Amino acid sequence: MSTVPDTAADSAEAPETRRGGQEQQKLPLLALLALATAVFITCLTETLPAGLLTAMSDDLRVSESATGQTVTIYAIGTALTAIPLTAATAGRRRKGLLLAAMAGFALANTVTAVSSVYELTMVARFVAGVAAGLAWALLAGYARRLAPVHLQGRAIAIAMAGIPVALSIGVPAGTFLGEALGWRVAFLSMTALTVVLLLWIFAAVPDHPGQERGERPKMLRTLRIPGVAPVLFVTLVFVLAHTILYAYIAAFLDDLGLDDSTGLILLVFGAASLASIWIVGAQIQHRLRSLTVAGALLVAVAAALLAVASDTTALVYVSAVLWGLGWGGVPTLLQTAVGDAGGASADAAQAMLVTLWNVAMAAGGIIGGVLLDVAGSESFPWTVLLLLLPVIAVVLHARGAGFPATRQVPRGAGPLATPAATPAADPTA
Repeated sequence: MSTVPDTAADSAEAPETRRGGQEQQKLPLLALLALATAVFITCLTETLPAGLLTAMSDDLRVSESATGQTVTIYAIGTALTAIPLTAATAGRRRKGLLLAAMAGFALANTVTAVSSVYELTMVARFVAGVAAGLAWALLAGYARRLAPVHLQGRAIAIAMAGIPVALSIGVPAGTFLGEALGWRVAFLSMTALTVVLLLWIFAAVPDHPGQERGERPKMLRTLRIPGVAPVLFVTLVFVLAHTILYAYIAAFLDDLGLDDSTGLILLVFGAASLASIWIVGAQIQHRLRSLTVAGALLVAVAAALLAVASDTTALVYVSAVLWGLGWGGVPTLLQTAVGDAGGASADAAQAMLVTLWNVAMAAGGIIGGVLLDVAGSESFPWTVLLLLLPVIAVVLHARGAGFPATRQVPRGAGPLATPAATPAADPTA
C-alpha cells in the first residue's frame, strides 16, 4: 500500500512547523478517532454475545452452545472475506467502502436486536462478519494515509485503539446494559452509535484513492517471509485458546453460581487488560518476545486457577485479573510482530493475521460449544492450558525472526511502539 499521504486536506488545518530539524505536522485527530470508533464497533459487535449468552439463548429458545455460534458465524464471515475483499477493493476509493461497511453493521445489529428467530439472527451475524471483513481490508491502511509519513505509525495506533477499548470496556459495558435493560437494547445501542459514526465519517474523514495494481499485496509471497509464519501460528492458537473460554464465560460463571457477577468479572478483566495495554505500549520496543511469553504464561496461570480453585470466588476474580494482564496486550504484540516481520508486505501480513484471528474465533466458538455439551464448562480451563504450551514454545524458538527480543524498525516505517502517554493504542501495520 502506498505510504504517501494526501496532505492537501491536512495542510489547511495542520500548519507545518520545525522542531529538531524534522518537519512536523499535526495528526487529523477527528478523522482518526472516527476510524478508532469504527474499529471499536467492529470488535464489539463480534464479542458482545459473550457477555449476553444466557439471556440471548433464553429469548431465541436455543441452547447456550448454539447461541455461542453467533460469535462463530460472525468470525466465519470475516475469515472468508478479509483476504478476498482486501484484493477486490484495493483499487477502490476508501471513504465509500468504509461507509458501506459501517452501514452493514447498522443493518446487521438492528436485525439481531429485533429477531426472535435463531436462523435469522445467524444470517444477520454472518452479514456483520462480512462487513467486518470489508472494514479490516481498509482501516489500518486508511489511517496510515491520513498522516504524514513520519507520523503514520502513531496514526495507525490511534485508529487501532478501538480494539482494546472494545474488549476491555465495551464488552463489560454492553453486559451491564444487557443485564439492566435487556440484551436487545445493547445491540440497538450499537446501531445508534453506528448511525452517529456514519454522519461523523461523512463530515470529517477525507476520501483517498485506492492502490495502483502494482502496489497490491501478494499473500503467498508474504507467507514465505521469515518470521511471518511463526507469528501467524501463535495468533491462531493463542486466540483459539482465549476464545474457547471467553465466548462461553457467561455459561462458565453460571455453572459456578456466579451468573449475577458476569458483568463485574468482565469489568475486572477489562481493567486488567487496560493495564496490560499500558505496560506493553511502554515496553514493546525492547521486550517484544518476553512480553509475549509473559502474556501466555499469565493466561496459563489464570486458566490453572480456574481449573483447580474455581470454587473460591476470590480466586475467580484473581484469575480474571491475571487473564486480563496476560491477554490485554496480545493484539498489540501480535499485530506489531507481524507488521515488523512483513516489512514492505505488512498489509498482506495484516490481512492474513485478521483472517487467522477470525478462523481461531470461529473454531473457538465451535470447539467451546462441543466441549460445553460433551464435557461441561469445567473443561475450558484445561483446554486453554493445553493450547498455550505450543504457543510458548514457538515464541521462544522464533527469536531470530517473528519474536525478536528487541524490535528493529526503521524510523518512519512499520508500526511504531505505542507511547506510554497513550496506553489504549494498539499499533498495527
